[in-house]
Amino acid sequence: MMAATQSSSWADLQMDILGLVLRRLPSLADRVRLRAVCRPWRSNAQLLTLPPPFPWLNLLDGTFLSISDGEIHRMPLPDDASCYGSIDNWLFLTDSDDGCSLMNPFSKATLQLPKLARIWHHERGNAYNACTRLFYKLAVPLPLDLSSDSLVAVLMNDPLRHSVVCIVHRSISTDSFRFHDRPIKNNFYDIAFCGGKLYALSCGKLFTVEMSEVHIEKPKVPHVECIVEDFPTESHSQPCPENHICVTWPYLVASGGRLLNVIRLVGVPFPPEDDDDIFKDSLTFSFEVYEADLNTGSRMWRRVESLGDQALFVGRHYSKSLSAAEYVGAQEDCIYFMCDDYFRSDEDPLCDAGIYNMRSGVITPLLQENTAPRLHPTGEGHPTWFFPADGAM
Repeated sequence: MMAATQSSSWADLQMDILGLVLRRLPSLADRVRLRAVCRPWRSNAQLLTLPPPFPWLNLLDGTFLSISDGEIHRMPLPDDASCYGSIDNWLFLTDSDDGCSLMNPFSKATLQLPKLARIWHHERGNAYNACTRLFYKLAVPLPLDLSSDSLVAVLMNDPLRHSVVCIVHRSISTDSFRFHDRPIKNNFYDIAFCGGKLYALSCGKLFTVEMSEVHIEKPKVPHVECIVEDFPTESHSQPCPENHICVTWPYLVASGGRLLNVIRLVGVPFPPEDDDDIFKDSLTFSFEVYEADLNTGSRMWRRVESLGDQALFVGRHYSKSLSAAEYVGAQEDCIYFMCDDYFRSDEDPLCDAGIYNMRSGVITPLLQENTAPRLHPTGEGHPTWFFPADGAM
């Protein structure tokens, strides 16, 4: 007599096979859908250690674009709140009373910050009016430290690139931040933490911002020192396209213990076809990367030819370096970018977006044509990278 054939259901899928499937899904939404199939899959998935999901684009209006599959995700912002940037998986929000905070859109955890626009007004005086559109860049030693010793550095710029750097320290008794040091006035383009130290970039020069011991009641002015001042002349190895002029702007990125100056080269048609919008058809055509010499005292930038296994995600609001091997679908030795320049703030963030390969010098689309939606963000400022955690949804 033949033994009865035993049937098995999908719910009985072995955990190691389930893990193999999950580890090949770069999309956070796809992982959520898989977990929702049945209770055993959901329970077993919680026991697995998975690589982080692929990053999203935060469009600042409660809309997020998943880069791995082109899906749109919406997470409403709190009432009376506007998003002006992000750090990792935290949103930087402001309200109509100039209140500022960091919020995790998944857990809704919130950390209060000082009223930064009022700090700008106090420091800049006549350079500020109610209509001035401020740009915010926040920097923290990652991962974001929620202890009583945590620091947040904020770079504020106006359209003329007047800037103020504010360093705030979290209150021991509340989830809010207060002054650590007096604000700094300088024309800084970008800031970043590297090795626990805060650095600022201005006109190719690199500065350290030496923070004093914590003085909450009477913050001191931090010591600012230029440590890299020689930038290679005639450094652009990639010629500008014919009938174009070259415009550059930098991103300061900490990567594997190195501090990188990532320079984006953009070709602007000249003479312009539209005198009212000369940057309308500008496109990124190359990148150059330099490393700050922080050890030998040469006070120079050194040209970097390879990022190794790193992938850089660069943006005006937030930049991050990650190991491509740890993110499904990430390409090593590449730079990911979106349209976030000073002159096209209302444009589709995919109109000048791509992946620059350091080895070949070739730029490929950020999203495949068949998955790329047409975007019209309504948020203030420029889109920014957002890095959701695997268990977020």
